[in-house]
Amino acid sequence: MEIKERGRPLGSPFSTWLHFRLVPFLGAYLLKLWMATLRVRVLGDEALREIVDRDERFILTFWHRRLVMMPLAYPFRRKHQGVAILASDSRDGERSTATWAYFRIHAVRGTASDDGAKALVRMIRAVKEGWDFGITPDGPRGPRQRLKPGVLALARKTGAWIVPVCVAADHAVTLKTWDRMVLPLPFSEVTVRYGAPTRHVAQDEEAVDGQALEAILNGMETWAEGIAS
Repeated sequence: MEIKERGRPLGSPFSTWLHFRLVPFLGAYLLKLWMATLRVRVLGDEALREIVDRDERFILTFWHRRLVMMPLAYPFRRKHQGVAILASDSRDGERSTATWAYFRIHAVRGTASDDGAKALVRMIRAVKEGWDFGITPDGPRGPRQRLKPGVLALARKTGAWIVPVCVAADHAVTLKTWDRMVLPLPFSEVTVRYGAPTRHVAQDEEAVDGQALEAILNGMETWAEGIAS
């Protein structure tokens, strides 16, 4: 199968197999091995499990620096769909799409920074088709820990619950990336903490809701930093 970036081929058949088949497979395999060493505990998931039991949709919302740990925050098995994320139409987006597929994470293709309206339409369609969604509202390029309005627009258009979440580790390394990506060390204790689910329906309240959600996520980030050694 020919894989394309915005309509252009990404390379020769061998290059395509190497970069978009083999590398994602190996990356997912190593990530699963690493996750198997972690000791995971969960806090505050009672309300979220009630949402799942009612078969309602929700949007997991977390800062980009916790993205690698996202599979730990979605242990649910839906009857039909699962969780989706937004991935760009670029080479990096193709690799991440192939990698996350091994975790049963569906990718909705599009780039919020290039064509936010089109990406939002695709996300709305996915939620209405039964997918939950995972969003990093400061991604893909920052500014770090500053909330962009897409998550609130998605919630308002679909009626899905917004569920803030943070995954903390007692032993981790922080990368020198724009988001200061956090990677738990093998055999660490990891805590998945969910915030209270909320619904957002009024467009004229988005600014206030955005400030409140950003404050909640930053408060959870402060909590997570306190756990890290």
